[in-house]
Amino acid sequence: MKNTENKKTKKRIGSIIGAVIALILTIWLLNPQWLPVSAETKEAVAELEKEHFLIKGSGQVTLAHFLTLLLVVCGLWVLYFVVKLILTAIARKSSKARTILTLIIGILRYLFVIVGVVWGLSILGVNAAAVLAGLGILGLILGFGAQSLIEDVITGLFIIFEGKYAIGDIIILDDFRGTVRDIGVRTTTIEDAGKNLKVVNNSDIRNFQNRSRNTSIAACEVSVSYDTDLLKLEQILSESLPQMLEAHPDLYLARPRYLGVTQLADSGVNIKLVVDTTEENVFAAQRMLTRDVRVLFAEKGIEIPFPQVVVHQGS
Repeated sequence: MKNTENKKTKKRIGSIIGAVIALILTIWLLNPQWLPVSAETKEAVAELEKEHFLIKGSGQVTLAHFLTLLLVVCGLWVLYFVVKLILTAIARKSSKARTILTLIIGILRYLFVIVGVVWGLSILGVNAAAVLAGLGILGLILGFGAQSLIEDVITGLFIIFEGKYAIGDIIILDDFRGTVRDIGVRTTTIEDAGKNLKVVNNSDIRNFQNRSRNTSIAACEVSVSYDTDLLKLEQILSESLPQMLEAHPDLYLARPRYLGVTQLADSGVNIKLVVDTTEENVFAAQRMLTRDVRVLFAEKGIEIPFPQVVVHQGS
């Protein structure tokens, strides 16, 4: 856990340093007089900035064009980083906010890239209107051949707005149980207890279970000998179960409950106990409840039978 936090902290520090450098570079480029280039290039950069970095009718690419392109890239990157930082700070309030804002950040990433490409081509002398028209035609062509991509995006939007699951929820998809770490425009990322990641297309998420919406139950089924006095056993459990809650308040949400006899098995009488817990701790609570029952039975002298073979010898 500490290593993960350290990595995240280092990543944030690196992003902040990169943003500061890009911001300084942007401010520096916004003042052409500071550039270590010729006077003609400075005038060209200033003229481009006046025209909002768009070139009209120029067929020659010069150093001024590349400097202006660098200014646009740095400015867009700083703007994206600031927006992302603000949205991330807002998203910490709740899992639903994190889910929605993660999707918004993903959409903004694609939007900034598209804007940067079109803007950059305009700086280099390419007709922006023609580029946008070409993108529209290309999008129409790809739309017929990328139906699965469109289906992923639409399904992702439905997942977000219907609230079927959110970031931080524990879900079971097919045979994979894990925590939702990211819901993107196209895919959902799930992490299991072993830190293994499963990336699934949003359109492929069907028939899943969301285990985080309600309180989970950890169960323990144990067998006692047929010689055991059930009335006395039930009295012992009634007195001891509250103590288990006091001993493990971090795992148990309520006092463990004795449900009764579940089966008259070959070697003994099976009884069942359950306890309320969170889905995150369901397996830990189950292991602890089983341990508590074993320790209690050992203290009270209650026998837990095991399969035995009885041989009768004839006369």
